[in-house]
Formats: sequence, structure tokens, C-alpha cells
Amino acid sequence: MARDRVLFGFHALLARLRQDPRSLGEIYVEAGRRDGRMQDFIKAIEAQGLRALTVERSRLDGIVGHARHQGVAATAAPLALTHSVDDLLDQLAEPPLLLILDGITDPHNLGACLRVADGAGAHAVIAPKDRACGLNATAAKVASGAAESVPYITVTNLARTLRELKERDVRIVGTSEDAGATVYQSDLLGPLALVIGAEGEGMRRLTRETCDLLVSIPMAGVVASLNASVAAAVVLYEAGRQRRAV
Repeated sequence: MARDRVLFGFHALLARLRQDPRSLGEIYVEAGRRDGRMQDFIKAIEAQGLRALTVERSRLDGIVGHARHQGVAATAAPLALTHSVDDLLDQLAEPPLLLILDGITDPHNLGACLRVADGAGAHAVIAPKDRACGLNATAAKVASGAAESVPYITVTNLARTLRELKERDVRIVGTSEDAGATVYQSDLLGPLALVIGAEGEGMRRLTRETCDLLVSIPMAGVVASLNASVAAAVVLYEAGRQRRAV
């Protein structure tokens, strides 16, 4: 099995360990770290019949590419998540709930959005191949395991993908500061794709024009907008609330 990803951080590695321990290759732990969290991690991997290689911190820094690894890293094979919007929709037995990211280039934001999508029950996160950061090791760490459970689908032409979703009766709802209705006043039931734009810039013009509906998030303070992942959480959880209330 080819292993071409590096995972790091306790959350990301434990999530992969729970989901598919055999997809992990070499597992590395920092030689100087022997606290309770590290001991629990080592026990968890040994319970799966795996073993960790003890290495110096400098080697871990080199494997990961930076020092923010919490003392653990591993090589891993990519999981078999769908990478096609059509395949995803064909597999679903319930109305789709999708998160569309238009212009999110920070891997920390992407990781947080994946984590939110997993928690809210979204079926996939979709983003354009351009103006997007890609699912790298930093995004996977911030996602705390959600990168292994939520399909991240990149598309060549986002506006065309949105039109294709509409042809399959998926409503496109975009978030905008100047929308007339708030997310709490809007119907978010049925097949739905929620669009979050880049911080500051918002959605691109063509993305905005393709939306069936624009909604705003009420802001009671002095700031004009929320971080992209926070905005995603607000709209996804409101859509989930409405679905559960039916």
C-alpha cells in the first residue's frame, strides 16, 4: 500500500488509528516526551499491533517540515474518500448537505472548516482547484481527524459545478453581509449547498450570481464578519437544526 501523506498531531493520528490503523506506515514519537498524553498514544497504537519509532525532535521537525507536530507523526496512505461530486450524490440516501468554499487559501481555515463539516454532518466540502490551499498536512492536523472522514472535492470550474448541482435539484445558498434575509429567517431544508467566501473579499461575482439565495449572519458587535470556519459552523448547524426539527 502506497503511503504518500504525512500526518502529525495527536488528534489526526488517533482519528486515523480509529478509522483504518493498517493505512499507517512508519509512526514516529519524540524521544524526550514521556508525559501522560504520549503514553496514552503509545498504548493506543500498541493495542492495534503497531509500534512507534523513537526519534529526536530534530528528525521529527524534518519529517513534518516544521516544529508544530506535538511530538508525533506518521506516514499514511490516503483513504478511499470519493473525489467526484456525481459519485457522492449517487451514493447518498438522504438529501445532500454540502459546504462550498470559494477562495479559502489558509490551510488552518480549511482544516477548521473540515472539522465543522464533520461535526455538523455535512456530506462533503467542495472547493475550486485554483484559489484554494489544498489538503496538506497542516490542514489535516487542524481538522483533528475530519480530513479522514469528510470528502474534500476540488473542481476545475466552481461556477459550472454549482450549475450542475442545481440541475440535480440542489439549492445553492450563499452567505453575504448585505443579504436581505438572515440565516435564521431562511429555509435550509432539502438538498442544499452552503457557500462560504473568502474573508474580506467574500464570494466571487460569478459564484454569487449562481446562488439561488443569499443569507446573512446577524452581527451584534462592531466587527463586520466572522472567520470563514465560524461562519461555516453557523450556517451548517442552523441547516442541521432545521432538518432535525421536521
